[in-house]
Amino acid sequence: MADRPRLSIAVAIEDPGWSKLAPDAARLLRRAARDALAEAKDDGWTGSRIGHEISFVLTDDKRMRVLNRTYRGKDKATNVLSFAALDAAMSGSMGPKAGTPWLLGDVVLASGVVAREAKAQRKTITHHLTHLAVHGVLHLLGYDHEHQKDAEAMEALEVAALAGMGIANPYELRR
Repeated sequence: MADRPRLSIAVAIEDPGWSKLAPDAARLLRRAARDALAEAKDDGWTGSRIGHEISFVLTDDKRMRVLNRTYRGKDKATNVLSFAALDAAMSGSMGPKAGTPWLLGDVVLASGVVAREAKAQRKTITHHLTHLAVHGVLHLLGYDHEHQKDAEAMEALEVAALAGMGIANPYELRR
């Protein structure tokens, strides 16, 4: 489609353990990002007509702990962190330079945490990784879950994106 905005997705694998956990991680992350963006657009997010750029970093728990401590003040590894590149752009007050794709930001995922959570929640690694990627991309777009109403809206987008990929509602599985 000629009128479809370009989506550039980079995947950096810092932890070689990811190749065992999810050999097709790059493909899964790209699909998750596309579906998350599509659901957000259905929710009214406009984005850029030129295109978007997102990067995923697959790292280990040690590196994630450093990032979480540095940027969130929490001295423990977490499953996913999102670093939005243009927070102001998400609110519509500014946008990308004319003619260039909109850099949305980075989503970082920790191998050990993701693997342990998937096992504890009785999910496949691929389903859990896909869910966390969708979740991380929605954070890049300005969605959050700090308040109940916001959490419900974000979860609805996640569930819809995952359903389109044949993945069950992860919030129902927890209940």
